[in-house]
Amino acid sequence: MQYYNSETILFTNGQFERAVDVTTDLYGQSLHYGYAVFEGIRAYNTHNGTRIFKAREHFERLKRSAELLHIPFKWKVNDLIKQTYKLLELNNLKDAYIRPLIYCPPSMTLVAAQDSSIMICAWEWGAYSGSELLRLGISSYERPNPKSTPMEAKASGNYVNSILATTEAKSKGFDEALLLDMNRNIAEAPGANIFIEKNGRLFTPPLGNILPGLTRATVIDLCRVLDIELTEKHLTVKDLKHADSAFLCGTATEIAGLASVDDYVFPLTWTESAGATIQRTYKSLVLDKQNYETII
Repeated sequence: MQYYNSETILFTNGQFERAVDVTTDLYGQSLHYGYAVFEGIRAYNTHNGTRIFKAREHFERLKRSAELLHIPFKWKVNDLIKQTYKLLELNNLKDAYIRPLIYCPPSMTLVAAQDSSIMICAWEWGAYSGSELLRLGISSYERPNPKSTPMEAKASGNYVNSILATTEAKSKGFDEALLLDMNRNIAEAPGANIFIEKNGRLFTPPLGNILPGLTRATVIDLCRVLDIELTEKHLTVKDLKHADSAFLCGTATEIAGLASVDDYVFPLTWTESAGATIQRTYKSLVLDKQNYETII
């Protein structure tokens, strides 16, 4: 995937610049220690024009992530939303993935930063798909213990764990990994939350050992709108391998059905599952075809 070219514009510390002209310091604390926070945000080309889905919630979470890691956050959320729409306009992007990143200045110490910078970039994102079912493999890696790092924060350094799990899964022929927590309960995929279906009911792991995904929250709201019974509870591998169906959800993933986990093939046809209903509803929501946000 090409993220930028010689004409790409990004937003950095209050101004718009060409991506090829922007530099970073090789002594940065973020580069050496992963001491940074970020967000993944989607913009959609709707009949009402380009629309950033849940822009405020994403930038509020970015602020919260910085606070949890004691990284200074000097910006107003309203202004960041405004500048992001301007960024899309300057790059002529309608369907896009947006990446804000807050990073820290040069420091070889292990103490909290006294200053920070922000960068927002965006690149073209393909049309909504969701048609291919994924094959997951249970990873030998676990999600970090919540006593070791704030699980609520989208911290850059935490994603080394995700890279390792995904790399392992793909080396074994799977599409993606599924990680367990330190208690051997189901946690999440490297970049997505998981829901399972059994007898028409949906189940998902509770907060605590997982990232509280914004797409996860949207799915929970849609279950209420669609009158789909949902329970948040700790789930075991046995629960997963006795489920009728399952799906992942996330900003980039959107709603992605699962074909199997390890050697277990989900028996329910995807198109007949509750996940498929949520997938169709979510697509209508993000494309602004139906204003479910007046309800949720």
